[in-house]
Amino acid sequence: MLMTSERRPAIRTMRGWAIDVLQNAGAIRECEEHGWMQDRADPHAWERAIDIAREDPPAGVSPDAAAAQVREVLNSIGDTCPECPSD
Repeated sequence: MLMTSERRPAIRTMRGWAIDVLQNAGAIRECEEHGWMQDRADPHAWERAIDIAREDPPAGVSPDAAAAQVREVLNSIGDTCPECPSD
């Protein structure tokens, strides 16, 4: 029987790669209703994401540039969904 493993979609931009790293580290999440990214305000997850970026940057990208991209994306994401009603 032929078994195939699920392939992850190719990341086409550095921003997309950084979002993937942040999601995998648990630093951001997606609003289930609207799809906006939200910062989970977890400093340990932020550090994990930066460590992952430094340890496994995309091909042709330096570890420092990869970590800087993760920081830049994290700084651009708020902690609330702009479409959800405020409490």
